[in-house]
Amino acid sequence: MIAKELQKKALHLNATDKVHLVEMILESLDQPDPKIEKAWVAESEADYAKYKKGEIKSISLENVKKRFKK
Repeated sequence: MIAKELQKKALHLNATDKVHLVEMILESLDQPDPKIEKAWVAESEADYAKYKKGEIKSISLENVKKRFKK
């Protein structure tokens, strides 16, 4: 019910206020999950450690571009 009420009110806003409302809603959805951020950091650090030990190799930007052009 609350969503319907908000929708009715939002539709009566002027264009500037609608844009501001949309921006605020999108910002609230775009917050990173701390658990996911920590997992990415851990994975990146592990990959970098493997790279430094020679366990994995890097790929040049040119080769990456070639792979995705196919």
